[in-house]
Amino acid sequence: MTAPDLSSREEIGAIQLSRLQALLAAVAAGNAFYSARLRASGVDSDISSIEEFTRRAPFTTRQELMEDQLAHPPFGSNLTFPLSHYSRFSQTSASTGKPLRWLDTPESWDWMLGNWTRVFQAAGVGPEDRVFFAFSFGPFLGFWTAFEAAARMGCLCLPGGGMRTATRLGLLLDAGATVMCSTPTYAIHMAEVAAQEGIDLRTSRIRTIIVAGEPGGSIPATRRQIETLWPGARVVDHHGMTEMGPVTYGCPVVSGVLHVIESSYVAEVIDPETGRAFSPGNTGELILTNLGRTGSPLLRYRTSDVVRPSPSGRCACGSFELALEGGILSRTDDMVVVRGVNVFPGAIEEIIRSGGGVAEYRVRISGEHALVEMSIDVEPAPESHRDNGLAHRLQVAMHRALSLRVPVVIVPPGTLPRFEMKAKRWIRTL
Repeated sequence: MTAPDLSSREEIGAIQLSRLQALLAAVAAGNAFYSARLRASGVDSDISSIEEFTRRAPFTTRQELMEDQLAHPPFGSNLTFPLSHYSRFSQTSASTGKPLRWLDTPESWDWMLGNWTRVFQAAGVGPEDRVFFAFSFGPFLGFWTAFEAAARMGCLCLPGGGMRTATRLGLLLDAGATVMCSTPTYAIHMAEVAAQEGIDLRTSRIRTIIVAGEPGGSIPATRRQIETLWPGARVVDHHGMTEMGPVTYGCPVVSGVLHVIESSYVAEVIDPETGRAFSPGNTGELILTNLGRTGSPLLRYRTSDVVRPSPSGRCACGSFELALEGGILSRTDDMVVVRGVNVFPGAIEEIIRSGGGVAEYRVRISGEHALVEMSIDVEPAPESHRDNGLAHRLQVAMHRALSLRVPVVIVPPGTLPRFEMKAKRWIRTL
C-alpha cells in the first residue's frame, strides 16, 4: 500500500470520508454485528462527513465484543463475509481478561501489511536491512504482520522464536541484524543477558530498535536506557492492537511522538467519563475506527488508551497526521489513586529509570478506596549491587514527583521475573 499524499487536514478528511463510506456500505450489507446498530443510529454509506459519523454512530466496547463472541462462538458475528473468505486467525494477549479471537480476509491482511510498511518506512527501514524479531511467534497479530510486511519490503527477516535469550543474541550478532523488533522490557533484558554472557553489544550492527506492546518506547528515561545499553541504536516507538491493527508510527523527527496513520483510521479523543470529544492538548481516551479491515471492522472502538493529541496542526517532521505527545500515556483502567494522588504506570517507570541502577522492578498495590497503599520492589543492576543508597534515592524521587512516601525494598539479583511479552509489573493485593 502506497501512502497517499496527505498534504493538509482537508486532504486527510477527504480520504477518510471516501474510505468510511465504502466500509459502511460493505458492513451494512453483510455484517450481523454492526448492521442493526448502524440502522438504529441512522448511519449509512451516504454519511456526509466524518463529524456526522462520530456524532451519530455508537461506541464499540471490548465488553460488547466479548459478549458477542460468547453468544456466537467461536468467532462472533463481527464478520462481513462468509467464513470461507477468511484465511487468518489472531487473538489478543489476554492481558486484561479472556482473549478476543479475530479473523481476517486476505484483503484486510494486506491492508495491515501496508500500515506496518508505513511504520518501517518512518523508522528508516529499507530493503537493505536485516530485521530480527525478538519474540516467540504465537497468535498475537503484531508478530505476523510486522514479519510479513518487512519481508514484502525486501528485508532479510530473522525469526527469533523458540530460543533462549542468549541464543537469540548469538543469531542477531552472527546474522548482522541492523533492526530489531521487541518490547521495551525485553530489549533491556537482552542487554542484561548479554552482560552476563560476556557479549559486547558494541559489536552489534543494530541501529534501530522498534518497540511496542508497552508505553516504554515513548518514556524518555526508558528510551535513553535502551539506547545506552545498545550503543549506536535508536529506539522507535509504535503501537497497535490485535483487534484494531497497526495504528501509529514513531515520528522520525520528534522523540516521544506517535502519529496515527490517518489514511487508515479515524481517530478521536474523548473524556472517558462523559464520552464527549476533547480538543487537542487535553488528555483523554483514544477512539478508533479502522477504514480498511473490512472483513472484521471496528467502528468507534474504545481502546482504553490514554493519549494527549498535539494542538499543533503540522508536526516538525512535516506530517499533518494526528500527533500523540508522549505516545500511549497509560490505559484508563491502569490509573491507581493512592492517598488522593492519581498514579499512572508510565510515571512510575520514568522515575525509576531516570536514576539508573535498576535492573527490574515490581509495584505492589494493596488496600481499597481511601486506604490504597503502594510499595516497590527493586532489583539493582549489577553495577549497583553495593549501592546502599539506591532505595533512599528512589523514595526521595517518588516524593518529589508525586508527593507520596512510597516504600522501596531492594531484593536480591534474579528475584523478579523477566518478560518477553508485555511486562506485568503491577501486582494488586487486598
